Amino acid sequence: MYEYWEFRVAYEVTSAIICFILVRFMIKPYSFTGLGRYVGLPLAFGLLGASYLFSAIAYAQPSFFPEDVLWFQLIARTFAFVFLAATYYFSSKPFKVSQLFLNITISIMVAGIIGSFFLAIFAPQFDFQNYRTASAYVRVLIMICLSYIIIRVLRSHMEKPDSTTLLIPLGYILLGTSQYSLLIWAADASMTAFWGALALRWGGLVIFLFVTYLTFYRSRKKVK
Repeated sequence: MYEYWEFRVAYEVTSAIICFILVRFMIKPYSFTGLGRYVGLPLAFGLLGASYLFSAIAYAQPSFFPEDVLWFQLIARTFAFVFLAATYYFSSKPFKVSQLFLNITISIMVAGIIGSFFLAIFAPQFDFQNYRTASAYVRVLIMICLSYIIIRVLRSHMEKPDSTTLLIPLGYILLGTSQYSLLIWAADASMTAFWGALALRWGGLVIFLFVTYLTFYRSRKKVK
């Protein structure tokens, strides 16, 4: 059992590191232009990385704060995928309209995140025993968000074919399949589904890292 906790800590920390590396690359367009439409992706992956760090903390000290921190990671992960879906939704709208409503949406969701964290910390009626139930609902919501993102990205690829961007929907498909596998594991305790879900998540994140590196590398070559 101790070996499993060690593996999960390493696994969650590695997932968080990949997300934060992605944020480092994704924040560059926003830092250059200052446009709000470029802040959605780094904010979403930053929250996703934070959720993995919360998980690592919970697995590193399971007897100290096993449930509370898991609620934090659930909140962060939920808003991360909602941010992603909102970013892709507004990316297809006219610039001025999307800029305004994206800023409003980001402000509302940031307030929602802060409020949710305060609720988890200070609300005495907050029932932490319902984590598994809440987690199942969140996974369904994440799958809905990812389904929308996959459709948007595939449609965009069909309009402007690119061998590199073709990998992006594959990354989201792997993340969505990972969530589905975790639902199967929660329903019948299938360890195949559980370990498959962990492998699929890593695969999706590595694909995003590979695509981001290729995009950044190509842009640097063009500048040279």
